[in-house]
Amino acid sequence: MSKKIAVLVGSLRKDSYNLKVAKVLQQIAPQSLSLNIIEIGDLPFYNEDIDVDSPPKSYERFRQQIANCDGVIFVTPEYNRGLPAVIKNALDVGSRPYGKSVWSQKPAAVVSVSQGAIGGFGANHQLRQSFVFLDMPTLQQPEAYIGNINSAFDENDDISEKTKAFLSLIINSYTNWVEKLS
Repeated sequence: MSKKIAVLVGSLRKDSYNLKVAKVLQQIAPQSLSLNIIEIGDLPFYNEDIDVDSPPKSYERFRQQIANCDGVIFVTPEYNRGLPAVIKNALDVGSRPYGKSVWSQKPAAVVSVSQGAIGGFGANHQLRQSFVFLDMPTLQQPEAYIGNINSAFDENDDISEKTKAFLSLIINSYTNWVEKLS
């Protein structure tokens, strides 16, 4: 039986390179993993006032989806040397109410994707900082910073063989990480 892996995409743009990379990961993942892209763009900013008696349905849906998965892969851009608000918000929604975090012990990986040369290094490391508190064991190597992503896809949205090979290395390493922690 394959492990259910949530994939959170930090860019909400319809033609996002991050979404394209997430879809490539879905296509090349070994059969032992089943990758499912989870919607996070509909989550209201976390506010404890609306999470007390009757949380938003999107909070409940999201928490249940993460609770039901065996691991999480984050595919994220970098905005202003940091992580996108939509990713931070998803972390906050999933970590509440206090003491009921859905993140604990979920094996994590970060793939940062950028049109810039440094490949989202800042966002990647900001996420890793949060994972320490959230008790998410994180794949350390290989690190996944994909810069100049706009040159990795052709006019038909096919990814270059070099980038696909790197993503294969990432997803296979993550597969081994998940198996090791199971």
